[in-house]
Amino acid sequence: MKSWGWMVASAGAWALVWGPGHGWPNELRFLVACGAIIPLAGGMGKATEDLANRCGEALGGFLNATFGNAAELIIGILALKRGLILLVKASLVGSILGNLLLVFGAALLAGGWKRKEQVFNLQAATASSALLVLAVAGLALPSLERMTQGEAHVGFSTAAAYILLGAYGLSLLFSLRTHTHLYTHNCPEEMIDTKTTRTALVGRLAAFAVLIGLYAEVLVGAVEGVADSWGWGEVFVGVVIVAIVGNAAEHASAVMVAMKNRMDLSLHIAAGSTTQIALFVAPALVLVGHAMGQPMDLVFSPLEVVAVALSVAGFSLIVQDGRSNWFEGTLLLSLYALLGVAFWFA
Repeated sequence: MKSWGWMVASAGAWALVWGPGHGWPNELRFLVACGAIIPLAGGMGKATEDLANRCGEALGGFLNATFGNAAELIIGILALKRGLILLVKASLVGSILGNLLLVFGAALLAGGWKRKEQVFNLQAATASSALLVLAVAGLALPSLERMTQGEAHVGFSTAAAYILLGAYGLSLLFSLRTHTHLYTHNCPEEMIDTKTTRTALVGRLAAFAVLIGLYAEVLVGAVEGVADSWGWGEVFVGVVIVAIVGNAAEHASAVMVAMKNRMDLSLHIAAGSTTQIALFVAPALVLVGHAMGQPMDLVFSPLEVVAVALSVAGFSLIVQDGRSNWFEGTLLLSLYALLGVAFWFA
């Protein structure tokens, strides 16, 4: 009931923001939205853990990523309708950086602080790394074509979008059907919530995701005004600010389960959300953009391409031995801070 209580309270606050507070200054609406998302993200993390206890790490992580990224997909579509293509691309890059470096780095730091090391399934981590390399290729090659030839063919991005979507579908077949044993976690019986059905847990997860999405929409609507008044660049806003808030659910979920030494689930949340953004959300926005008359391609700036490549490389190096510690978490967080500074001055 505590989780549902948070939902009711947050729904009431959202109604206040859109009602009497609709005329509030952008800065106040921005802060209210951020403050409301934090407890909702914590509730979503608990719901994810309960669902993983009942359904397994792979399905639990997948549902967490799906509901968490659904808000980003909706916000991306709304931003496309307004012609904010640069902001959409920046937020996609920011989501990739945020999940691999900030979310997973914070999880390694929090989970490993009182432990010598933590372990996770090496085969699952290797499969995630391979998918991420494909994601880098999908984002880098159209950009490389423009840099070398002076222009990028729209058909290249469209073809790449279909290839990435196909690879993502096969990855779901791999993790949820043919190789589920790589993501299996034998949860102690006393940790399983036997009073709540799987359907109710999925419903709870969906409710948290909807409320987070509503607040994220409020935040995105206010962030442009905040950026102007505080002197933030549009790319920095998309890569750092929008991405951090949009990934709040993954932050809470991955860190909470890592602190309980459930690194397979933490890894699947961070890497699964990243691959879903790169292999599903980004290609889907390309196709949706063309359908609504706002053509979007997969051409990114050199800094964005390098940032994605560095984040994937850093993540792959950390997980290559199937073990982690708190210091490796600080390395990922430091890389994220460096990239954030780079985008601030870009």
